[in-house]
Amino acid sequence: MPGSGFSCCDIDTRGARIHVQHGGSGPPLLLLHGYPETHRMWHRVAPALAQHFQVICPDLRGYGDSSKPASDATHAAYAKRAMAQDMIEVMAAFGHTRFAVAGHDRGARVTHRLILDHPAAVERACVMDIAPTLHMFMHADRHFATGYYHWFFLIQPDGLPEHMIGTDPRYYLREKLRRWSAPGAVFDEAVVADYVRCFSEPAAIHASCEDYRAAATIDLEHDTASRERRITCPLLVLWGERGFVHRSYDVLAVWRDYATDVRGQALPCGHFLPEEAPQAVLDALIPFFTETP
Repeated sequence: MPGSGFSCCDIDTRGARIHVQHGGSGPPLLLLHGYPETHRMWHRVAPALAQHFQVICPDLRGYGDSSKPASDATHAAYAKRAMAQDMIEVMAAFGHTRFAVAGHDRGARVTHRLILDHPAAVERACVMDIAPTLHMFMHADRHFATGYYHWFFLIQPDGLPEHMIGTDPRYYLREKLRRWSAPGAVFDEAVVADYVRCFSEPAAIHASCEDYRAAATIDLEHDTASRERRITCPLLVLWGERGFVHRSYDVLAVWRDYATDVRGQALPCGHFLPEEAPQAVLDALIPFFTETP
């Protein structure tokens, strides 16, 4: 759980059963996790956020204790459009048609699509440690392929990545945490053990590969079709100063090509901002999400 005072439930959307932890009171704030983690990645910031907001932390479809829908050659079941629609229905189940959202990694990509497909629903948004998917693929080079090799590994067909990861999912997940975090980063062992529990399920490994296969196919189609639609809600962009995104992009300049109201900064950490630099994340999120228009 993200912290004491949180409750859990499962919500059936049209396409999946979504496991949710929720707590606190105030304006609604949706928190979306990244790969290869679950909602528990927010455990170091969710309790403090719950003092200001009703915090809703789901497992994305295919991850954690949410269901793993069957997919096909289109990978549409794991398109960010489908994941965003899940979140609209999850928030509606809590009585919210308009809310704030913060997403990390894959959750940030779902956040991007959520804003584009449902602009009336998103009041404010934060994306953590990403550049837009379309931008990254369009500017891919040797440096990108080396740093983000997993994008090209996980999309391979015929069960290749599933088999290779499945031989030792514990090692694979822990190695991802080590490689993508800053030197000296410390993760909560109980939380990591739960990541391993969830990720070790063969259906979860397959679903996460389908997430990346969708990103390289149907998501790019959707992103290309909506390229001229700019994000108009206030957008906070945070990233780790010890990570690939910081080294590779003028992050704010890239996002300002996609959105009209962008602010943000690098934080003193690697990729896993809420776990590596929780206080810095809180210092950025709370003023942004409580700001009076």
